[in-house]
Amino acid sequence: MANILWHDRKRHLGLPISFTKYSMSEDRLFVETGFFNLEQNEVRLYRILDLQLKRSLGQRIFGVGSIIVSSSDKSLGTFEIRNVKNSANVKEMLSVQVEQQREAKRVYTRENMVDDVDDNDIHEGDF
Repeated sequence: MANILWHDRKRHLGLPISFTKYSMSEDRLFVETGFFNLEQNEVRLYRILDLQLKRSLGQRIFGVGSIIVSSSDKSLGTFEIRNVKNSANVKEMLSVQVEQQREAKRVYTRENMVDDVDDNDIHEGDF
């Protein structure tokens, strides 16, 4: 079993009364859902492309937040780690681990920088 760096449950009203569990090892993020029908998913950290933190007013009142994870994983794709405690710290820890794994695996992504200029536009001053 991998060394677990973080684990938590999805929370309702700040209480961990859910059957959704999240955990992170040094190289993978795990999502386990269900009670009778258990489903376990994992994504390798180097496959995570982007992280976004969302905290509504209700989430802030109960001290939780959600992290949107965009990955290149076929089964999970973009998914949400919902209503976890210390969400800003978890997002930062996840970001650091993702970068460490990307460096260790020598995985690099290319970003397309797209401008909003349409080269086919004809303007009056062009002639």
